[in-house]
Amino acid sequence: MNTIIKKLDLEDFISNLQGHFAREKSIVLQGDINIHAKLIDEISTYDFKPPKKTTNLDNQINHLKKQGTLKLYELYEFVKIVEYFKYIKRFNLENRLNEWIEKIIIPKQIDDVSFKFDDDGNLKSGENNDFDRVNENIYKSKTQIKEALQRVMNTQKLQPYLVDHQIHLVHGQQTLMVRGGFNHILKAKIIERSHSGFFYVVPENVRELKQHLDDLEDLKEEIVLKICKDFSQILGNHILFLVFLNKEFDRFDHYLARVNFAKAGDRNFILPNNNKKVQKLVEFTHPALKNGKSVTVDFSKSVIMITGVNAGGKTMLLKSILSAVFLSKYLIPYSAHKSTKVGHYKDILAVLDDPQSVKNDISTFAGRMVEFSHLFTKDNAIVGVDEIELGTDSDEAASLFKVIIEKLMKKDMKIIITTHHKRLASLLSVYEDVELIAALYDETNRRPTFDFLNGTIGMSYAFETALRYGIPNDVVNTAKEVYGDDKDKLSNLIAKSSSLELEYKRKIKELDEKIENNERLKRNLNEQKEALDSLIFEEKSKLHREYKDVKEEAKQAIKAKMYQESHRHLNIAHQKVTKIEVEKVEEKKTFKVGDRVKYNNTKGVVLSFRGEKAYIQTDDGIKLQVSMGSLKSSGNIVKPKQQIKLDIEKPKHGDIKLDLHGQRADEAIDNLERFISDCLINGFQEVIVFHGIGSGKLSYEVKKFLDAHPRVLSYADGLPNQGGFGAKVIKL
Repeated sequence: MNTIIKKLDLEDFISNLQGHFAREKSIVLQGDINIHAKLIDEISTYDFKPPKKTTNLDNQINHLKKQGTLKLYELYEFVKIVEYFKYIKRFNLENRLNEWIEKIIIPKQIDDVSFKFDDDGNLKSGENNDFDRVNENIYKSKTQIKEALQRVMNTQKLQPYLVDHQIHLVHGQQTLMVRGGFNHILKAKIIERSHSGFFYVVPENVRELKQHLDDLEDLKEEIVLKICKDFSQILGNHILFLVFLNKEFDRFDHYLARVNFAKAGDRNFILPNNNKKVQKLVEFTHPALKNGKSVTVDFSKSVIMITGVNAGGKTMLLKSILSAVFLSKYLIPYSAHKSTKVGHYKDILAVLDDPQSVKNDISTFAGRMVEFSHLFTKDNAIVGVDEIELGTDSDEAASLFKVIIEKLMKKDMKIIITTHHKRLASLLSVYEDVELIAALYDETNRRPTFDFLNGTIGMSYAFETALRYGIPNDVVNTAKEVYGDDKDKLSNLIAKSSSLELEYKRKIKELDEKIENNERLKRNLNEQKEALDSLIFEEKSKLHREYKDVKEEAKQAIKAKMYQESHRHLNIAHQKVTKIEVEKVEEKKTFKVGDRVKYNNTKGVVLSFRGEKAYIQTDDGIKLQVSMGSLKSSGNIVKPKQQIKLDIEKPKHGDIKLDLHGQRADEAIDNLERFISDCLINGFQEVIVFHGIGSGKLSYEVKKFLDAHPRVLSYADGLPNQGGFGAKVIKL
C-alpha cells in the first residue's frame, strides 16, 4: 500500500489523516464500507472530543493472557480506553451508533480499577493507605534533603568554593556545584563533573538522608508492584472483554479521525459504487497541489487516453483519477463535489516510473513489458500508465500496445493512459469504449491551460514548450524544418479539430440549457392547463347543482298550487338543462410509446397500444390496460422507485460468555448454537463457553458441535484462570 500512496503523491495527505488517530495503525477499515459510512455520518452530528494518544496494546494483551503483570503506565493505557467509552456513553446517542455503543458493557471490576487513576495516569490518593504513607514520607525526606543542602550552602567557609547558589538535580540526586579545593572545607561525594571543570557533589551529612530516601523509593516500588499484580489479575480475568474493547476502540478511532479530518479541510466522503458505467470527477483537487486547479472529467469508459501539450497536467490528471478511486476505496474524505462518482476496484495499479535498472540488467522498455505482463493476471482493477510509449520505437509500440489494451479491455479493467502517440490514439479511437481526452493549450499566451477536453486528440506543442523553457529560436526553427511541412499540417489539423470540438461542446451545452428551459416551461403550462380544467369542471358542477336545487323548489311550488301553465314552462326549462354537458374542455391528443400520461390520479409511462386500448406502467411499477379516451398528458418527472431494504436486527444484548453447567446435552447444544449466532451478529471474534468436566459427555458433544460449525475458526481449552479443561475459548 505504501508504494501506491507514494506513486500517487498522497504521502503527506495520508500522514495528516493518521495524525488524527489516537494511536498508530493502518488506514484500512475492515468490514462493510456502507455500514462504516452510516456510522461515520451519525458520529459527525456529535461533538466528540478526540481520545488521548494511546499505544498499541497487542503485546500487553498477550502478556495478560499468560498471567503476566503489567507496569503501572501500561495499565493506564487500558484505563484511557475504558474512560473514553464511559465518556461516549454520556451522550444521548441514537440509531446504529446507540446500538453499537450499548453492546460495550464495562465490567464493574474494570471500572473500579479505572477509577483509581487520575487524568495524568498516577494512582489517586486515598485508594491505598500504604502507597499514600510512603509518598508522604518521600515528600518529607526530599524536603529534609533540600533544607540540609541550603544550610551547607549558607556556610561562610564554603562561599569561595560555590559556583552558584542553586541546587542541581544530577542522576536523580540533589547536588551543589563547587570549585576544586572544596575538600578542605566540605566532606562530600562527587557525583559528576561539569563541562567547565566544576564538581557536582553531595555533602556527607546529606548522604544519610539520601539513603533513607532511596529506601523509601524501594518500598514504594514494592507497593506499586503489588498494586500492579492485583490490577493485572483483574484485567486478566476479563481478557476476552479487553480484546473486544481494544478492537472497538480502534474502530471508533478510525471513524472520529476521518470525521475530524473531513471537517478540518472541508472534504467530502465519496463512497465507491459497483456501477462502473457512470464515473466522473467533479471539481476534484489533488491533495498534493497547493492552490491547485480543480478538474471535472468523465472517465466512465474502459480506456481513457490523455493526449496533448507537454507539462499540461496529463500525469496529474491520471494521478487524480487513481487517487480519487484509492481514497474512496478506503473511505478517506477528499476535496471534490458530492456528485463525484467512482467505482470500486479490487486492485489500483500505477505504472508511472522509468523501470530501467543497471543492477537488474533491464532496459526501460523491458521493464515496462514486465509490468504489463503482470496486468494479465489481474481482474477488476484500475490501471494508470504514464507515457505508454516510453523506451521504444513509436510505430512498433503503437501496434503492440493497441493489441495489449484490447486484451485488457476484456478483463473488466479500466486503463488510464497518457501518451504522445497520435497513431496509437487514432488506432484506439474507433472503439466506443475508448475516451479521448486532450490537455488544452492557450495559443494566445502560449501556455497550457490545465483544462481538458473530452472526445479529441491533443497536440504535444513540443516546439512551443521548448521555447518557453529557454531553447533558442534558431534551434526550434531548424527543428521545425526537419520535422517537415506535412507533419506540421497534421498538427495544425489536430489543433483545428480541438478548437472545433470546443466550439461544438459549447454550442451543445447552450442547446441543452435551452431545451431544458423549454421542457420546464412546457411542464409548467401542462400543469397550469390541468389546474384550469379542474377549476372549470368544478364551477360548472357547482352551477348544475344550484340549478337542480332551484328546479326542485319550483316543482314543490307547482305541486302545492297546481298551476298547469307553470308545469309547461318548467318542462321546457328541464329540456334545456338536460342538454348542458358538464365535462372538462380538453383538446383531443394522441400519444406515443414512452409519453408521460395520467389515468385518473395515477401517473405513468405508455408501454404499447392495441386498438383503442393503451398499456401503461405506473410510477409504482404496476402495469395497467386502459382506454385511450381516459388518458391525459402529464409533464411531471418520474419519481425514482424506492429501493427495498432488508435490515437484520442485531440482538439488543450480547455476552461473550456462556455457562452450560447442569444442562442436558441436547438442551446445551441448542443454547450453544443460539449463542454462537448472536455472537456472530454482534461481531464478537473470541468467546468462552463453560461446560465443566464431569463424565465428559457434555464436553464431547460441545467439541462435536464446534468441529461441524462452519463459522468456528478454532477452539482450545481455557487457561487455568478461565476454567481449564472445563471451558473452551472459541475463535469465530
